[in-house]
Amino acid sequence: MENYTMEGRTYRYYGQEAPLYPFGYGLSYTTFRYRDLVLSSPVLPVCANLSVSVVLENTGLRDSEEVVQLYLRWEQSSVPVPRWQLVAFRRVAVLAGRETKLSFQVLAEQRAVWAQDWRLEPGTFTLFAGGQQPGQKTRAPSEVLSAQFSVTGPARPLRGC
Repeated sequence: MENYTMEGRTYRYYGQEAPLYPFGYGLSYTTFRYRDLVLSSPVLPVCANLSVSVVLENTGLRDSEEVVQLYLRWEQSSVPVPRWQLVAFRRVAVLAGRETKLSFQVLAEQRAVWAQDWRLEPGTFTLFAGGQQPGQKTRAPSEVLSAQFSVTGPARPLRGC
């Protein structure tokens, strides 16, 4: 085998075709609402981590659990990258009619791309937070919030941070 590219071979690189059962697929016994997606900064140095918070509200009549998922998308990259990449998730129990604020860390290494070695590149990124993948079609309503941030500075090897 000489072609090791993952394009068209795994769900992360399918292009425009969505997987039949993506990560987080399923139904819930209640409804949730996401709001107040906040990033620690809209501009980061190339080696910096990103702090993220989001509020999850159980708007239904039953206590339930939700798997909150964070995905990262590179808006431009020097090498092929996934459409989006899961960078964090957490299962959270929320009582009916209540809300909780969740905090996450997106590490700089999660933005690294493989270009003969792991590299961090400047550019624009979109972070998604919700109960499913971005653009996923489900029978149960679910929201996905998004926010953009920029990374500045020269590209550098990950081990150089």
